[in-house]
This record gives sequence, structure tokens and C-alpha cells, in this order.
Amino acid sequence: MDEYIDLVNPDGTPTGKSELKSVIHQKGLYHHTAHVWFYTKDGYILLSQRSAKKTICPLMWDVSVAGHIDAGETPKQAAVRETKEEIGLTISETDLEPMGIFECFQSYENGIKDNEFHNTFKCELNVPISVLVPQEEEVEALKLVSFTGFKLLMENIGKDNHFVPSNKKYYELVWQNIISTL
Repeated sequence: MDEYIDLVNPDGTPTGKSELKSVIHQKGLYHHTAHVWFYTKDGYILLSQRSAKKTICPLMWDVSVAGHIDAGETPKQAAVRETKEEIGLTISETDLEPMGIFECFQSYENGIKDNEFHNTFKCELNVPISVLVPQEEEVEALKLVSFTGFKLLMENIGKDNHFVPSNKKYYELVWQNIISTL
């Protein structure tokens, strides 16, 4: 779906303009996304496997839920909407704990120029993974990995084809933030 997304300057501040997502990725325009990392109190992190249909990093494992922030939407509104769309889970804005905004500026072989600011949240997962319903166009599979397992996966970035390779520093910051919660 080609939705309108608000544009921002290279420092992340709003420009007051919006553009279609396809144009944003074609021209490398700066924009915001919302990321939600779900964790359990007993020490697990929910990972999503990107759909085989994705144009960027298909079938690689990544953040629990992520998506673009639609024009006029707040990061928390987008996080709540994307969580419902991608894994069928209803959460509220008050469930989200901000972790920060992280720059992710990348160009891909397929011509996509992705200059994003990840508005990143953590959220406790209070339901069994079996009740989550992955959105076929976005999510191939879901799994819970232990905090220790997550750390091992980070250590092997670039050596295997598990995590999106360009996001190692981001994963490390997320992991540190989540383990400090418990």
C-alpha cells in the first residue's frame, strides 16, 4: 500500500510536507517509523521474520513490529496500529515505553534509499505467542528468543543470515534497554 508519510529534515524535525512512501524510498527522503520490541518478564524477546514478499531483507529476523508513521499520525498511534495490523494484538499507547529515536540511513541494491528515524518502544508481551496472528504481507513467522539467545544472535550478525546485518548497533542498544527493565 502506498500511503502518505510526513517528511522530516536530516535532523528529524518536521518539514510540514507529506509524500507517498514509494516516492520517499525512491528519492531517499527522510521520514519516521515506529518500532515496538515486545519482551516477557521471564526473559524473552519477540522477533518477527520479515515476509518473503518484502522488497528489503526478505525472510530476515528483526524487530517485533515496525512500520511507517502515516501522515498526521503520532509515533505511539502508529505503534498501536502497526501492532494490531502485523501481529493481531491490541495494545494501548500507555503500554508503550519509549527507548529513543534511532537513525537508520541505508541504500539497497534494489534502488531503495531508506532514510528513517526509528521511534522505538518496548512493551511487555502479556499473551502467549500462540494467540498472535502474523499479517501475511509483512510477517512470515514469529518466535521468542531468550535474552541470552538474542545476545548470541547479535554476536553472529554478518556471519549468518539471521538478523538484518546493518542494524547491529541498534540491536545492541535495544537489548541493553530491555534487559535493564527486569
